[in-house]
Amino acid sequence: MRAVTVVLYGATGYTGRLVAGELHRRGVEHVLSGRDLSKLEPVGAEHGTPVRAVALDDEAGLRDLLADAGAVINCAGPFTLSGDALVRAAIETRTHYVDSTGEQSFIQMVFEQHGPAAETAGVALVPAVGFDYLPGDCISRLAAQGHEPLEELVVAYHVDGFEMSRGTLHSALEGMQGGGVIYDGGDWRPAPGGVFRASFDFPEPLGRQTMSRYPSGEVITVPRHTQTRRVVSMLSTRTAVPIPVAAELMPYLQPGLELAMRTPLRGLLHEGVRLLPEGPPEHKRRAATWTVVADAHGEDGHTSRALARGVDVYGLTAVILVHAATLLSAPDYDRAGALGPAAAFDPVSFLNFLGDHGVSWER
Repeated sequence: MRAVTVVLYGATGYTGRLVAGELHRRGVEHVLSGRDLSKLEPVGAEHGTPVRAVALDDEAGLRDLLADAGAVINCAGPFTLSGDALVRAAIETRTHYVDSTGEQSFIQMVFEQHGPAAETAGVALVPAVGFDYLPGDCISRLAAQGHEPLEELVVAYHVDGFEMSRGTLHSALEGMQGGGVIYDGGDWRPAPGGVFRASFDFPEPLGRQTMSRYPSGEVITVPRHTQTRRVVSMLSTRTAVPIPVAAELMPYLQPGLELAMRTPLRGLLHEGVRLLPEGPPEHKRRAATWTVVADAHGEDGHTSRALARGVDVYGLTAVILVHAATLLSAPDYDRAGALGPAAAFDPVSFLNFLGDHGVSWER
């Protein structure tokens, strides 16, 4: 029987260091890993934690890294560029896997390319286990209960005071190329181009907000645990563009931005991001507030709403990832395959656990 150890890969990034601190705070036995030993050693020394540097192209090294682990947390993005190797190593070593990705294309790849092998191996692969998208996936499941089959499930996000880390900006630039998917008519299909115009009524004091299409993880995960013909995911334009006038223009500007991100401008912007601070300072990180709402529209005409609110997007992501890894590492955990958060864990229990970390929810 293997020792219950958690491996954190990508421990030197902004989110990774927060996860390392949370693992230490909770007293979870763990190893810190990543590609650069010179960056890992100071993080390990801070908490007296062992470190191991392993490159993502070192398949044998990754298997050896995970050989004694109960679960691995992956915080090394952008995941579409670097995540596949660690997923494969997790399946080969029968190590449960969670990550902090917000990238829809990577989530879809995990389900479609690795889900069957993971199920055969008895391994749970649970991508997008952070602020995006565990609360949204869980409240989507709770909103739908008792109303299935659904005609539509709508997930809407709003965040105030959010400043992105360098890693999030890199992932966001990849996502701005477009090419996401929607779920409509009971199947996934390429997201349409052109202007997306919509509004959404959040609970007060937010009220009605102008929205942009959001290629979120719930589009991939919700249809796999909830009977629905359509999933619509939206983000308030004020989240990305706090200036009201600019926020109103964002739906019209988005198609042009997607085209621009398929030119050499994409590479230039990635280089520019590397010059920015690694992430927001702690006082700004903790000041960010968020609301996520899920509206379930049943085929019988009934509607149900569930919502979650909280603070500190990055700090919460660290808490969620560590709690998920400890649940996966438990001897009696018995779910396998590629799973959305609400399928991998009990939604009510997980959301209630987050109540001690500034999260409230209701249905």
